[in-house]
Amino acid sequence: MMTGRNFTRVAAVLAGLGLISAELVGQDKIAIKGRHVAAAERIIGLDFTRSERKLLLPDLVDHRQSYAALRDLQLPNSVVPALQFNPLLPGQVIDTEQRPIVWSPVEATRPVDLDDLAWHSVAQLGALIRNREITSRELTEFFLNRLRRYDAQLLAVVTLTEELALAQADRADREIAAGNYRGPLHGIPYGAKDLLAAKGYLTTWGAEPYKEQILEENAAVIDKLEAAGAVLVAKLSLGALAWGDVWFGGMTRNPWNTDQGSSGSSAGPASAVAAGLVPFAIGSETWGSIVSPATRTGVTGLRPTYGRVSRSGAMALSWSMDKLGPICREVEDCAIIFDAIRGPSGTADADPSVVDLPFNYHHQIDLSALRIGYYQSAFEHDYSNKANDAAVLETLRGLGAELIPMELPDYPVSDISFVLSAEAAAAFDDLTLSGRDDLLVRQIEKAWPNVFRAARFIPAVEYIQANRARRQLMQKMAVVMDGFDVYLSPSFGGSNLLLTNLTGHPCVVLPNGFNEEGAPTSITFMGRLYDEATLLAVARAYQQATRWHKQHPPAFK
Repeated sequence: MMTGRNFTRVAAVLAGLGLISAELVGQDKIAIKGRHVAAAERIIGLDFTRSERKLLLPDLVDHRQSYAALRDLQLPNSVVPALQFNPLLPGQVIDTEQRPIVWSPVEATRPVDLDDLAWHSVAQLGALIRNREITSRELTEFFLNRLRRYDAQLLAVVTLTEELALAQADRADREIAAGNYRGPLHGIPYGAKDLLAAKGYLTTWGAEPYKEQILEENAAVIDKLEAAGAVLVAKLSLGALAWGDVWFGGMTRNPWNTDQGSSGSSAGPASAVAAGLVPFAIGSETWGSIVSPATRTGVTGLRPTYGRVSRSGAMALSWSMDKLGPICREVEDCAIIFDAIRGPSGTADADPSVVDLPFNYHHQIDLSALRIGYYQSAFEHDYSNKANDAAVLETLRGLGAELIPMELPDYPVSDISFVLSAEAAAAFDDLTLSGRDDLLVRQIEKAWPNVFRAARFIPAVEYIQANRARRQLMQKMAVVMDGFDVYLSPSFGGSNLLLTNLTGHPCVVLPNGFNEEGAPTSITFMGRLYDEATLLAVARAYQQATRWHKQHPPAFK
């Protein structure tokens, strides 16, 4: 049974909501009466009769005893629910044949001013290492020095992994010297959002209650990048438990304006990449956590299809919505990294959602042969980035694309969003029941402690109903996507961001200009389920026709 502070805390919440009398707080047993049921009905919008309430009482007592027993199990964050989300509907056909990947040709020479390395693409740095114009050790020390030099301004670093990084770099140099070249990420430094476990190092989830946490395992993504020869130089900040840009070390800053946060929750990865402190980083998105910081800091991010990248060893926030993806300065860099991290980490991968499917990227693509849509009502709406977004459409038309107006399903998408709150509250229920949620920095209405408590009053039936509605939304979205290979949306236009995070569709967000205040703006390219190859190739075609990704924050050059 639930005892002590846990019981008192829950009882106090119930008393505050009028569900029990204040004098009962702290007692081991609280009698459930008809008036308590009536009060609960008001919270969730029901209206039973007096006789119906009376019949309910024994079942409610039994349920409460079961709840208490379940709480005593102390389920860790890593335990996955038996229920599993699958974005693929019955009858949908996807490509299952892996063909050779064709990267764009890369030319790179060692710069006279080594500070220029901060702005080289991953592909360029890979060419320098492959041609032995620079060593991984030299490159790793270069980025470690930039991380040390600039992090006081940005607060993007939770932990430098210097000892591991130098050992990985030295190993890469030995292997390359011996003719054992692993591929375009061999010897390339990178940073990881600090919700990814790295054995022997802190994995804090950006939150005070976990600031001393060490998980003695590697996340699957960390293992895959190590297998590709990449070098982990830093664990980077995230807003506490993946919300916003405020963590226990402060607010991570936007390199374009250090008076401003970098947005979140992939705050550190976006900030560090934008400032040239790492060539790339791994972020995550549940509902905008790659799109939003990438927009704020002017970098490029890929949110893959749900299930494309294993989340084993990553903090769980929403088992049915969490996705891991790369944050870079160029689209093709995202493709290179995605190719390295996609799929399960082995036969015993702990993420039951992960799938092993091909990635048939080719850097050359005929835009005129594709069905490319644009979210018409969102583009026509009066909003702040309208001119820059309209210019993207004109650029694509100039590249030969025929753009077709389209609309997303007319559906109450926002009314399904509490699925995230319910799953997040379950993932961190121990914080709510123990009172350790008081340790989180942000204690306001729109922050996790309050959301976790409020989610306690989401009925299980409504959670299931929301997921049934989600299935219907997926079916409607499948009809829309049947007519398109790719479509464009303003990054925060209409229902696109939430809708596609619920349906699991992939997106690429990339810079498309600056606003009147000199801040970066972005556009979002959306793709079909599991077709990151076409999505990335189309986004790259646009990016190669512009120079927005080549502009960098002046204070960090």
